[in-house]
Order: sequence, then C-alpha cells, then structure tokens
Amino acid sequence: MKKNFYSWHTKKSAINNLNRRPLFREREIWFCYLGQNVGHEQDGVGENFLRPVVVLKKFNDSLLWAVPLTSASRYGSFYFQFYFRGVVNSAILSQVRLLDSKRLKYRAGYISSDHFNLLKTKIRQLLV
Repeated sequence: MKKNFYSWHTKKSAINNLNRRPLFREREIWFCYLGQNVGHEQDGVGENFLRPVVVLKKFNDSLLWAVPLTSASRYGSFYFQFYFRGVVNSAILSQVRLLDSKRLKYRAGYISSDHFNLLKTKIRQLLV
C-alpha cells in the first residue's frame, strides 16, 4: 500500500504551528494526530491521520508518553486488551512513543484505573 507522505507533511506543518496546547492527564484516551509513518509503525487514519492513544505519562504541559490503540483484537505479550465504551480495544505496547501535546486533537474518555494499572504493569514487563 502506497503511503501519502505529502498530505501528512502538510498537516504536520499546520499542527506544529498551532498555539494551543490542550490540558491532558494520565489515563485519558485522546484522538491524536499520529500521521503517516514508516514501515510497520502505527499510522493515523483518515484525512487528519488520527488514532486513539492512552496517555501513559505526563512529563509537562508539552510532552507525554502514549500508547496507540486499535479496535482489532490482538493477543500476545505486545498487546493489552481492555473495554472502552463497550468495545474491546487493544493497546499496542510495542509502539509506545513520546508525543508533543500539540498532536492531541480531542479527548474521548478515560481508561479505568484497574485497566490502567494493568497496562502499566504489562509495559514494565515488556522492558525487562
């Protein structure tokens, strides 16, 4: 599948020029401008290149660690499944990434405290 990097670069330039930084917290699920990426890196979808992510760690008002989500059922040590709004989501643990908060488009909700703690445990296990 051919990727449209030109459209993403145009969109990315506009995102970079935004003056707003949304308020966000750990445990929140946001739709995020993830863009068009190389190879097997998780891409955003649609004309805005959006994908839901869970905010894992807030470093300051500008930087966060996030893990992208997929609605596809994925199993194994690199995935964590949980329910959000009655739908199974899979967090793609191998794709945790540092993001600038300018990439956050809109908040979709929260992952439960119990699921969030399990998610963090799975990520720690992945690093050992």
